[in-house]
Amino acid sequence: MPFDSFEGQMERLPDGAEIAVTASPQLGLDATVEWSERAAARGYDPIPHVAARYVRDGDHLDEVAGRLADAGISDIFVPGGDREDPIGEFESAHDLLVALEDLGYAFEEVGITGYPEGHDFLDDRTLAEAMERKAPHATYLTTQLCYDPEAVRRWIETVRDRGIDLPVEVGIPGVMKYQRLLSISQKVGVGDSVRFLRKTSGIVGFVRQLVGSRGKYTPDDLVDGLAPYAADPDYGIRGLHIYTFNQVDDTETWRRSRIDG
Repeated sequence: MPFDSFEGQMERLPDGAEIAVTASPQLGLDATVEWSERAAARGYDPIPHVAARYVRDGDHLDEVAGRLADAGISDIFVPGGDREDPIGEFESAHDLLVALEDLGYAFEEVGITGYPEGHDFLDDRTLAEAMERKAPHATYLTTQLCYDPEAVRRWIETVRDRGIDLPVEVGIPGVMKYQRLLSISQKVGVGDSVRFLRKTSGIVGFVRQLVGSRGKYTPDDLVDGLAPYAADPDYGIRGLHIYTFNQVDDTETWRRSRIDG
């Protein structure tokens, strides 16, 4: 997240790490672009979120894309954005993707959003139609935060059945205190995942897990649940997208222990 804590969090990542930089409703795209430029200058590989509903018009898009290209950034992620009302002329990610191509920009990687558990305001049919429109302009899918590996598996199978073969980066939560994670999950609209987290081993098991972990969630069960499909070409999973919510230290320690272990 492009807040003041970004600088310190960035320094805790490995050299050359890929860093997704979200778009903040409070700060707009300026902070996203600025922090992406700083990260690129430090040798990291930023992936800025160019949220369509945060872009004023074609000139603003040209400015944003030009700054990112000048910084050597080759990968962008294009969501619609979580503003109820767009600040300008772009209603959807598809609108922005078309405008970006009309301006002549061709980033090597362009990501779009996937919703394994649906969307709070859009039905499944609308989501499917939107993905079909966006897919020709994209090179990969990144899923919204989800705790349930079976929900991710079923969603990927559905996407493949519709003929969309873009590689998938599965969005998972990082390591953080349960209270903070559950609060964030509810704010970003993943209620089904919250219910899954609570019912995994029943309410008693949930409390035991909460206490036994000293109040801290780790995504081991989620990663282990996805592992059988990771190398299966039919699923096309190319990696994990870890939502740290600017809580990098614990997640990076966990990540290294998984790799070393």
